[in-house]
Parts: sequence; C-alpha cells; structure tokens
Amino acid sequence: MDDLLDEIGATFAYGAVGIALMAIGYLVVEVTTPGRLGKQIWTEGNRGAALLLSAKLLGIGAIVTTAIITSDDDLSDGLIDTAVFGGIGVVLMVVAFLLLDVTTPGKLGATLVDGGAAGAGGVGAGIHPAGWVVAAADLGVAAIVAGAVS
Repeated sequence: MDDLLDEIGATFAYGAVGIALMAIGYLVVEVTTPGRLGKQIWTEGNRGAALLLSAKLLGIGAIVTTAIITSDDDLSDGLIDTAVFGGIGVVLMVVAFLLLDVTTPGKLGATLVDGGAAGAGGVGAGIHPAGWVVAAADLGVAAIVAGAVS
C-alpha cells in the first residue's frame, strides 16, 4: 500500500511540474503573438493561434514525458530533471521562433494569428503557411530536447 501511495504522490508531483511547464508554454505563445490568445482561440476560432499553442503544448508534453521516463528513481532528482529539461525546451522553442521571426518578412507572431493567405476569409479563417513551419520547428526542437534527455 505504501508503494501505491508513493506512486500516486509522484504522479501528482510530475503532473504539477508538467502542467506548470505547459502554462509557461501558453504564456510564451501569448507574449509572442498579438491579442489575447484565449479569446482568439475560443471566441474567434482562430485556427492559426490554435495550431501554435497546440504544437507548443505537444512539444512540451513530449519533453516532460521523456524526462519522467528517463528520470532517476529518486523523486526529487527526477522532478528537478523534468523541470530543467522542460525549461530548456521552452527556451529553445523561443529561440527557434525568434530566429524564424528575424529571417522572415514582417512580424511572425502577427502573421500567424492574422489568418491565412490573402482572400482566405478574414481573421481565423485559415492557417497561414508559416504556422505550419513554426509548429514543425516547435515539435522538432521538442524532439531534439527529448532525445538529449534520454
């Protein structure tokens, strides 16, 4: 019974670290894109904003999962490893985004949440092709970090 309680406690602890890291990922997307992210996604149905947030959260989830699976048996060491590698993943995703922003025309954050190509029907009507590039960059960085963790 003690083992079960220990595992339940560990699950809640890792879950809290993972949720905190995903909240940071949410804030990163909020800061790097214009407007209120929640309103854009849930009220306006902005698919570009949803794609950006989804890729970021999936990437962070993959990093956290890998860090948990490869963590030491010691819970405190495992939680620290998970937080550190998750934080590194978020930082590297921001760096990748900023590099794309510098090398592409306009402000990338605005481009991504303003909808698809010209004539696509307005804000949220489509996903700008750059959105797929940023999503791929987020997931690629997450895979690299997850590979480094293991």
